[in-house]
Amino acid sequence: MSTWRVADEALRELGERIVANSAGAIGDFQIAFSELTITAPAHRVVGVLTYLRDNPDLQFQQLLDVCGADYPQREKRFDVVYHLLSMTKNRRIRVKVETDEDTPVPSVVGVYPSANWFERETFDMYGVFFEGHPDLRRLLTDYGFHGHPLRKDFPMTGYVEVRYDDELKRVIYEPVKSVEFRNWDFLSPWEGAEYARPGQGYPLVLPGDEKVGDEKVGDGKTGQGA
Repeated sequence: MSTWRVADEALRELGERIVANSAGAIGDFQIAFSELTITAPAHRVVGVLTYLRDNPDLQFQQLLDVCGADYPQREKRFDVVYHLLSMTKNRRIRVKVETDEDTPVPSVVGVYPSANWFERETFDMYGVFFEGHPDLRRLLTDYGFHGHPLRKDFPMTGYVEVRYDDELKRVIYEPVKSVEFRNWDFLSPWEGAEYARPGQGYPLVLPGDEKVGDEKVGDGKTGQGA
């Protein structure tokens, strides 16, 4: 049976070959969770992606995604991450470049046209500029929106959001209802709780149930409501 999983040894050989043949454009590579990641200077990203696409031994024909990551403690706080796929070679690769708030990254729309909306999304969410992009406008936020929501220092309050109100039959603006990250519940209902094992019963109060006040939310044995 065929599988997309590639052995780490094969990925290591591929990474070494890519670095050796990149004429110094690719600085390093890492393997984690059976995935290959290479790093490159931002100003050479167009040449790097062109090489990965056109080299007959690589043939990374598809750009699946461009996204960002924010590390405020770094001088170059942003990673711009490109995910590539080779259908013919059964390979995936991740390319990372670093930049700051003011230095633009060259657009790769000329190499992969699908980068158009991906770069716009990264600009909208993180404020990363892409030099040479044909239409670098916001994509997800509202007209006139200030700031970039996925930056880790973006405030959770003090902004307004826009939505269509079914009762008023018009678009309305209202304060953002986001809550502080520390107040979120992270228990996944799809994975289930480790303490709720079949045949062992449930505790009287489950995580989150304390929010309903003094109401009895379980019978302590079956987990059914009172």
